[in-house]
Amino acid sequence: MAFISSGYDPKQPMKDRITDIGPKHYQEFLPPVIKNNYGKWLYHEILEPGVLMHKAESGDEVYTVRCGSPRLMGVQTIREICEIADKHCGGHVRWTTRNNVEFMVDSKDKVAPLKEDLLSRKHTGGSFKFPIGGTGAGMTNIIHTQGWVHCHTASTDASGTVKAVMDDLFEEFTQMRLPAQLRVSMACCVNMCGAVHCSDIGFVGYHRKPPIIDHKTLDNICEIPLAVSACPTAAIRPTKID
Repeated sequence: MAFISSGYDPKQPMKDRITDIGPKHYQEFLPPVIKNNYGKWLYHEILEPGVLMHKAESGDEVYTVRCGSPRLMGVQTIREICEIADKHCGGHVRWTTRNNVEFMVDSKDKVAPLKEDLLSRKHTGGSFKFPIGGTGAGMTNIIHTQGWVHCHTASTDASGTVKAVMDDLFEEFTQMRLPAQLRVSMACCVNMCGAVHCSDIGFVGYHRKPPIIDHKTLDNICEIPLAVSACPTAAIRPTKID
């Protein structure tokens, strides 16, 4: 039997069994100050927009600087984030579920140089690459679904719409003057894979008109099997029209 030849013993099914074949355990990537105080935190404070301090039972403190980042980013941006983490945070960095980037340091003295470095990095047009904010009674980062870059059922694209909305609401990201934290999300279609209905404000793209089928062209497209399988109601299907 294949299982026997590979070392599997039916009399001892748990012997030498490997159950976790996914990524490494997340604790291997925690900063030392967080790993040493895991589960022993007393409280946290928001010192200013985008800057948090967590206090541990041992007296240790960890300072987090939160930055906004795009939902989709290129390799150059990721490498730049890693460069900042290597320079200020001992190589540790993390992303939140709303696509914020968090840099963590173990001393308050390291916060100011980190902030200065982040705010000094700008795009050619002058906008911030890593704006600091998204905490407390302000607006956190906008999350959105894949859009046209990856999804074949999207009604509209996401990145441009989210960018336009965030440009208008940017000051609310960098300040804390709202009654409570505001979460805004976008879905590119009514499937809402990003669960935008769980946010305070959600906007959804949808198809206003049914697609027009060009039967002469449809049979000659190599992606027709994908299009047929993608439609849950079989509105697009192989057919012959005189």
